Amino acid sequence: MHIGLVGYGKGGRYFHAPLIASLPGANFVGVVTRSAERREELAQDYPNARAFDTLADLVASGVDTVVISTPLASRRALILEAIELGVAVVSDKPFANDAAQARELVEAAERKGVLLSVYQNRRWDSDFLTVRKLIADGRLGHVTRFESRVERYSPRSVGKVAGGGMLRDLGSHLVDQALQLFGPVSRVYAELNFVSAETTLDHAFFVALTHANGVTSHLWGSCLQHAPGPRFRVSGSAGCYSVDGLDGQEAALMAGLSPKSLGQRWGVEEPDRWGWLEQGEQRERIASERGCWDEFYRQVQEAVQGKGRNPVEPHDAVISATVLDAARLSAEQGRVVHL
Repeated sequence: MHIGLVGYGKGGRYFHAPLIASLPGANFVGVVTRSAERREELAQDYPNARAFDTLADLVASGVDTVVISTPLASRRALILEAIELGVAVVSDKPFANDAAQARELVEAAERKGVLLSVYQNRRWDSDFLTVRKLIADGRLGHVTRFESRVERYSPRSVGKVAGGGMLRDLGSHLVDQALQLFGPVSRVYAELNFVSAETTLDHAFFVALTHANGVTSHLWGSCLQHAPGPRFRVSGSAGCYSVDGLDGQEAALMAGLSPKSLGQRWGVEEPDRWGWLEQGEQRERIASERGCWDEFYRQVQEAVQGKGRNPVEPHDAVISATVLDAARLSAEQGRVVHL
């Protein structure tokens, strides 16, 4: 697979390029960026990768897959351009401004017969994979409540427009994970927080989802939380699993590490970061599954080559966007929204 990247900010440089460059049998061709600073960083990080002025120039160089990792405002036009150029497309999240725009992009890809995927990398978080396994193995019994948080204290993130606010940015991950575990949603309630009345982008959110199967999901996100709650707390008839802290893959990538440099140590959580399964008076450490964000790109590679399925179907992103739209409406009107 010959793959290129559009955008070399934080997302492109740290969350995509190292995974692409670590992928066996793939060629990281280069990056579309006109920034002199970004081009210098690219030359330092990947001397064999080229810098391109436009997406058309990148595609003309022979890539068969492009990854769009630019601010949300420019993402739609670039995805549509890539689709028209006939190459497979990976879109960073959030995928779109709303469900209508998400449907537009999916339908455009279907008309052209182009593979379109969405980078929902947190489906391959160690803690999320552990939750999936515990549920599948029946260790929790009948699950009734799912609690999920991504909370940090990062004042620099307040008001940044790249992801369109915390609900749209972090919320796209948390909603996707809840949908993956428990399926369709019938009711949505949400609360949004803003640093001031003049601020248009939320810095924190709470979303309550009632799934069609009866499970309740409570989701929190914030960039101004001094005391984060558990990453996950999953309550069932046979026990409760909880785990603190974030999956370590983000920190590893930000530190300049990658699946290629760490090999079999990539995505492995140390025992002191494992979660707990509590059943009455019994309390048991649960070894975390190995995180593997690189698995997303391995599956994209197989899908592009016609050997496997798309790891994240774009229709999933339409469903997530529909839930996020309902959450925003709920917060604005102070009511439960029925889907």
